[in-house]
Amino acid sequence: MPKSNPIAYYGKKILVFLLSVLVLSIVVFYVARLAPGDPLVSYYGERTEKMSPKEREWALKKLGLNEPIHVQYIKWLGQAFHGNFGISFKYKQDVLKVIRGRIVNTLLLGGIGFLFIFAGSLLLGIFCAWKEDRWSDRILCKIGTISSCIPEFWLSIVLILIFAVTIRILPSSGAYSTGKAEDVGDRIWHLIMPLTIVTLEHLWYYAYMIRNKILEEVREDYVLLAKSKGVAKREILFKHCLRNVMPAYLSIMAIAVPHVLGGTYVVESVFSYPGIGALSYESARYHDYNLLMLLCIMSGILVIFCNMLSQIINEHIDPRMKAHEVTEISEVTRL
Repeated sequence: MPKSNPIAYYGKKILVFLLSVLVLSIVVFYVARLAPGDPLVSYYGERTEKMSPKEREWALKKLGLNEPIHVQYIKWLGQAFHGNFGISFKYKQDVLKVIRGRIVNTLLLGGIGFLFIFAGSLLLGIFCAWKEDRWSDRILCKIGTISSCIPEFWLSIVLILIFAVTIRILPSSGAYSTGKAEDVGDRIWHLIMPLTIVTLEHLWYYAYMIRNKILEEVREDYVLLAKSKGVAKREILFKHCLRNVMPAYLSIMAIAVPHVLGGTYVVESVFSYPGIGALSYESARYHDYNLLMLLCIMSGILVIFCNMLSQIINEHIDPRMKAHEVTEISEVTRL
């Protein structure tokens, strides 16, 4: 096994990360601008239809859309390096300001949802592994399988019909009531249904993973040896099996962040929750290029980072993977 070189190892990771973000920005920039639709409608509204060719040319020049796409991208990239991502065509203000007003809502919904999924799936997986093949394990497995197969948007509509329309005890939309942006209780009240959907849609998927991984550990030789020595089942499960499973579980949950984020975006759209997901839909619908670019880059950075974090965790779990990476780096260095 070659001697590990941390500088080369993490240097390669950083380089791959930066190149991935660069490629992502190029793809999103070109796809957005080549997609059918008129970005002037987002900025000027119905006045676009009454514009003369000269007025339209002037409007495109004002927004920097009259030049070739590659020139537009180079200019955008240069400004982005200085923290200037342009203005939103729809909201007529800096895109950072637009996002700043929404990102807190998404962090609350997605962040709390992720914590519930992380803790809930761990507890549920441990319980099912402890009660393997008993009635409680079988019932939970069936309920979990059914719940994970129900589409998020359909389940969201059902909850709205029950708790917002029929019983009328929960709000059906928004992040808070009018004039109550600072009211913590009101925000929690509006989070109940969206948070329930985000949690339920992902809970069993990861609980089933942790259940199976624990059961795999239970069948290892060292567990049979411990049982033969009279070690209690509780001690084997929590002191040995769970400890061996946790690194892999952390790796899985690192990959889960983008999935939970994607689910949060869908839930935001159904509940008209003013977050990044609803804003992404609006920016794509109205061809708000600058806003769409930054939202895609932010989401892409999170996805790439979480995937690389998971890979690093896996390579620490299995040193053979890291040794393979180091070997590649050494060969490239020699070349």
